[in-house]
Amino acid sequence: MEFIARYIMQGRTQAMVVASSLALLSLLMPPISIVSSAAVALVTLRHGSYEGLLVLLSASIASALLGLMVLGDYQFAFGYALVLWLPVWVLSIVLREGRHLSLALEIASVLGVFGVLGFYLFVDSPADYWQGILNTVIEPMRQAQDIPLEQITDMLVIVSKYMTGILAAGAISGLLLGLLLARFWQSKLYNPGGFKAEYLSLFMPSRFTLASLGVVLIALVASGVIAEIAANIGVIIFMLYSFIGTAIVHVLISVMKAKRFLLPFFYMLLFVIPHIILPVALLGIADTWLNLRTRIQPPKSTE
Repeated sequence: MEFIARYIMQGRTQAMVVASSLALLSLLMPPISIVSSAAVALVTLRHGSYEGLLVLLSASIASALLGLMVLGDYQFAFGYALVLWLPVWVLSIVLREGRHLSLALEIASVLGVFGVLGFYLFVDSPADYWQGILNTVIEPMRQAQDIPLEQITDMLVIVSKYMTGILAAGAISGLLLGLLLARFWQSKLYNPGGFKAEYLSLFMPSRFTLASLGVVLIALVASGVIAEIAANIGVIIFMLYSFIGTAIVHVLISVMKAKRFLLPFFYMLLFVIPHIILPVALLGIADTWLNLRTRIQPPKSTE
């Protein structure tokens, strides 16, 4: 997709066209939203906050016009700008000025926490709210497959308690993937090899990890709404550390002889079997003190 990055960097109009058109297309294929946000992020990373803001605003207007012509509705564009483009613009500024991916991840986690706290502030009972929505979505499936009602009800009660955190983690993941894609594009165009070195050295400071463990502890020992909020924030935390763990596993596999096969297989597993994200995240947490990548030695040359 390097040709997309080159097209974006040709000018503000090209970046606006990519961001707005892909935003509309993402309504049919949601993963495309990552590329749309990366367009805003790339301009911001390369040219600064002002140029990035101009692309954000112009893409919002263009998306509204496209939505009005194609869908007869322009409101999705404003939601897109507030939920996706504005946060990724902020993260891009943080990365451009702070020059550390770990700082961008910290700010992303703060955005996720604010999202969870805001939802609990404005919704009386988030668990009941999500349970009602999930019941509506799953009921046709349950009837079609004749699944026992008790089994479905028990599952929904559990999932609904963490649904706020799951959605927040999904949204933050999308933002970070868009930011990382933009950073990758920037590296390909202006600093070959820079992204790989930057991402594989991704490391969270101990203060952040200690705070994260504190949140997990609250979720385990507290009760009621406090424990529920902490648990939802914990979902976001584990998602963030899965990025760290992924970098560690990448470095570990890269010193193996079968890396050409194992690396794509590992990344495929992350999407096919989401359960492995938990041990990968735990690896990322442990790395704060173990500094595992310094213990991984490249294979000795046989020449």
